[in-house]
Amino acid sequence: MVEVELTKPTEEKQILKKELVGKVLIFFLGVLLLAGCSPRLRTTGGEMRERGNASYYGDKFHGRATASGERFNQNALTAAHRTLPFGTKVTVTNLKNGKKVVVKINDRGPFSKSRVIDLSKEAAKKIGMIQAGIVPVELQYNKGRASVGKKIKTKKIRK
Repeated sequence: MVEVELTKPTEEKQILKKELVGKVLIFFLGVLLLAGCSPRLRTTGGEMRERGNASYYGDKFHGRATASGERFNQNALTAAHRTLPFGTKVTVTNLKNGKKVVVKINDRGPFSKSRVIDLSKEAAKKIGMIQAGIVPVELQYNKGRASVGKKIKTKKIRK
């Protein structure tokens, strides 16, 4: 049987350990940096804030069925969001002029990754974005049961 004598790590092993520790540290700093770039920011009490671009839709879709089953009304204060529950009340602030509007989520979208919300034409008027078409906004809403407004009955609409 061969006996192996255990000794202190060689200089080469120590260098490899330092390199590994450095790489792990850089990885965690990168993860923290990316997390800081997230458009969703949680504030106290379950309140959520999300920043991004908003657009609006109107004439072409007026009267059509939305994902919630409601008919789209371009004159109502409604919006489309990818993930928020239908009925959620969202305060939308135009970051260019500070104007705000409260909208109800009743549709899915936007389907462009560069935007976070699609507003009805009336909501877009309220925050002064009709001419620009797309503006930077901040969304504010409560995460959980408190954010959900009146429950929307969904039923298929015949064409």
